[in-house]
Amino acid sequence: MPLRILKDGSVEVLMVTSRDTGRWVMPKGWEMDGKKPWRAAEIEALEEAGAVGYIGSEMVGTYRYTKIMNDGAIVPCVVRVFPMIVEKLKRNWKEKGQRKRRWFKPKDAAKRVIEEDLSDLLKSLHKKPLKEPAVRELLKAS
Repeated sequence: MPLRILKDGSVEVLMVTSRDTGRWVMPKGWEMDGKKPWRAAEIEALEEAGAVGYIGSEMVGTYRYTKIMNDGAIVPCVVRVFPMIVEKLKRNWKEKGQRKRRWFKPKDAAKRVIEEDLSDLLKSLHKKPLKEPAVRELLKAS
């Protein structure tokens, strides 16, 4: 979950469009052999959104969604969400031509996603972003 903290203490979340439907989603991906899950999340944020920053190793939550594979198979997925404080957005990144990216207030991002669990997670972040233990710990380290 790529985040930035504004001067007034509020938070914004970086969202990207999906490649197939163009709806707003969180950067995410499959686990990678030999990589800790938060490192895989960091790689996906870079590839899908061009986001560079500090990634936390503690989850802020999980959400579920259904992935439809190229062959039509339906795969239920559980996404572990790790916070990332974004320091920089690259002008050019791997999936630039395939996705759009945009900052949203968590409450606005929650309205744009279809996954109920993710919407609830974003709404909770909107209420007290700096009270979330994983985000607070990440801010201390960054």
